[in-house]
Amino acid sequence: MAENGLGAGRYLAPAELPEATTTTAHQLATSDGATVNGLLRTVPGATAVAVLMHPRQDFSHHVLVPELLSQGYAVWTQGTRTAGNDLTLLHEQALLDLAAGNVFLRDKGFSRVVLIGHSGGAALAAFYLQQAARPAAQRLRRAPSGKPVPLGEAEMPVADGFLMMAPHPGQGALLLRLIDPSVVDERDPRSAAPDLDPYLPANGFAEPPGSSAYAHEFVAAYRTAQYDRIARIDALARELAEQSAAARHRYGETRDAADRRTALATGVLTAYRTDADLRSVDLSLDPNDRPYGSLFGRRPDLTNYGVLGFGRLTTPDSWLSTWSAISGNADLAACLPDVTVPTLLVELTGDQACFPADAQRFRDLSGAADITHVRVPGRHFGAPLREGMTSGATLAGAEMGEWLRARFPAGALAPELLVSTPNATR
Repeated sequence: MAENGLGAGRYLAPAELPEATTTTAHQLATSDGATVNGLLRTVPGATAVAVLMHPRQDFSHHVLVPELLSQGYAVWTQGTRTAGNDLTLLHEQALLDLAAGNVFLRDKGFSRVVLIGHSGGAALAAFYLQQAARPAAQRLRRAPSGKPVPLGEAEMPVADGFLMMAPHPGQGALLLRLIDPSVVDERDPRSAAPDLDPYLPANGFAEPPGSSAYAHEFVAAYRTAQYDRIARIDALARELAEQSAAARHRYGETRDAADRRTALATGVLTAYRTDADLRSVDLSLDPNDRPYGSLFGRRPDLTNYGVLGFGRLTTPDSWLSTWSAISGNADLAACLPDVTVPTLLVELTGDQACFPADAQRFRDLSGAADITHVRVPGRHFGAPLREGMTSGATLAGAEMGEWLRARFPAGALAPELLVSTPNATR
């Protein structure tokens, strides 16, 4: 499988859709007046539908779409109002977007709706299920920055099931693992404190094909410093958000244009160097079948300094809601105890974002009486573990199909009548 600059296997080509697939595009209005878009793919007779959504990424052509369709399930893929734009992404608003999709699917007559959370989509779905299950008056009313979000005014249907593939702990918790704590000047992407630099040989770093080897003391100091850097950015984000809120309040009283401008001029936070999880290069830390490298590529010591990266550009509001492990609400471990619908967790054995201890922790934290945890060979984005092997997406799809059939019959034609081309391997 070809490597690429954003991580091997990140763009795995999906299988062919079943010949009987019907695809329709839909634009939905959310309860607070935003617009979101989605694709509904269905097969004859399907009464159950799977929902694929991610807070940041476009899942329109997700690798699980044909896997689920070929087993007789309809699939709804949807974006948020800020898809592809971290600048203004609020997870609390994304819940309103997901709610609009769930209302739409119920209105279309599907008897069963299940949420499928892949990667960061798992924390979003768990956050939605947590809030949807609460009485309207007990739902969150504000994002972490204090910005009002009317979850209590929205219709939020609770899904019938929750399936996860390669779930990472949530955008904020993920960034806590990835952020480079050696940055000493947030304005300078090259600044680094030598004693915390993860990519110095003196600290245990080694380029591929060898594995790095970090001392326990370095790992402990590194992780403490990662938290401290998040806390510093949090403090700045809160200061800027409070300045904006104060100006907005003053404008309501004075109608002074200067206050209005100040309220809008929140500024943009830049977080450099966010590809620095020690586990990416030290394969002895939380070992599994993963290869050397990160989600962004085989050389995180280089991609760490690149223009692209998690949490690179955000407003104070979006930083606190999405990328802060300290302030954010969309944390998978925090939300799972409140998720009681039947749940399946598919762990990929070569994952570079969900490690074995994570998967076991998520399984243990689940509030579902019906919780299943399975492991299949594969990598985070669904690629085969090694060239020539069946893809992780196909193996995960098979596990999902078996689990779903036991609980939510698809109500469709026999799968063998739907598939246009074999998709067991790619």
